[in-house]
Amino acid sequence: MSQIFDILFGQYSTYDTLDIVLEITAVIFGFLSVWFSKNNNIWVFPTGMISTAIFVYLLLKWELLGDMMINAYYFIMSVYGWYIWTRKVNGDRATPISKTTAIEKQISVLIFIATLGFVYLVYTIFDKWNDWTAYADTITTAIFFVGMWLMARRKIENWIYWIIGNIISVPLYFYKGFTFTSFQYFIFTFVAISGYKAWKKNINSNQLI
Repeated sequence: MSQIFDILFGQYSTYDTLDIVLEITAVIFGFLSVWFSKNNNIWVFPTGMISTAIFVYLLLKWELLGDMMINAYYFIMSVYGWYIWTRKVNGDRATPISKTTAIEKQISVLIFIATLGFVYLVYTIFDKWNDWTAYADTITTAIFFVGMWLMARRKIENWIYWIIGNIISVPLYFYKGFTFTSFQYFIFTFVAISGYKAWKKNINSNQLI
């Protein structure tokens, strides 16, 4: 049992206590954010902003630039999403859950490609191509950038990107030594699957009205 504990949490013996507390706090608020998103609740954004703000600080300290940029982007998109979700359409109805349009699919592809190029440039400037995780970070960053943009616009396809990105992130963060964050993405995967089903049910219900 002690060997399993050492494998999962042994790396934390070298971490500052404050950093461990901050990571756990960020994970808790991150879980709340995804849960609120699944339930189509506006609290997805304030809770997400707390989580991402903490992660930006920690990831910058740990020199994980790709992950830091993801969370900084999340924070910015949370402000945008908060506006979109509360914006009234047709007079008194908030922006509804919907499927992506053809133009939004094209924009998603552009965001994905642009993110790949941006992360490549940043990693090259800071000479971070020293481990295979840098390449995985580039892919997950692009996936999550698109997912967050679609979530902010209340598009059901955002869950597909979250599911793919979460699955990749579970072993990735464990390899990096951030077990709590790895557990977070493991739980996120199942919440994202549930979220997709819930949003699909919402769309189907609205189509019957």
